Amino acid sequence: IALTTNGVLLAEQAEDLRTAGLDRLNISLDTLDPAKFERLTRRRLLDRVLVGIDRACDVGFRQIRLNAIAIRGETETDVIPLVEFARERGLELRFIEFMPLDADGRWQPNQVLSGEALREIVAEHFGPLCPAPRADDSQPAVDYLFSDGGRIGFIHPVSQPFCESCNRLRLTAEGQIRNCLFSHNEWDARQLLRGGASDEELRQLVRDAIAAKAAGHGIDTVGFVRPKRAMYQIGG
Repeated sequence: IALTTNGVLLAEQAEDLRTAGLDRLNISLDTLDPAKFERLTRRRLLDRVLVGIDRACDVGFRQIRLNAIAIRGETETDVIPLVEFARERGLELRFIEFMPLDADGRWQPNQVLSGEALREIVAEHFGPLCPAPRADDSQPAVDYLFSDGGRIGFIHPVSQPFCESCNRLRLTAEGQIRNCLFSHNEWDARQLLRGGASDEELRQLVRDAIAAKAAGHGIDTVGFVRPKRAMYQIGG
């Protein structure tokens, strides 16, 4: 069981979450620069997030992943500090290309800092990276190993789409099934559940969502239309 979090409340909740049986944490952390963190997240809470990460380590979480959004012209200088931060604590770090899911709706293709460019930055500082074996062909990240141990991942949905191997469905906080982050349709599981639907009716809802899954997200097509909701509104 995994939890994806911004880490703001981890210091207070990490021990209870671990005791309750939570296995893994995915924590969003795009920068270690306080001013940039405030600009990107609109919150002056970097110190709380860092304390929360250390607290999660202290209470026994052994599977902690840091997710960092990479934005060209904005986060290049954050790459090496983030890698060093993760390696010092034995955490796994994944860089994610900037996608058109931002709250402001201002995403532009020239803001994408590609996975390839990120790997070059990392390799120049830490030495060559070796491709890691893929335990699951459908996983969104391409992982690499450092020569002295440790792993790092890159998720590149814009520069190298992996739609053909994606088998993901997302259940939002409002009980809606989305078959792609960029889908314009949702399937209402909450309505069925609250209406006393049978298990078979729920199964059919999931089948319908899967059957409607598009061949690709279409970011690189002329007619692409971004979804109405930003990533933070989709959740799940």
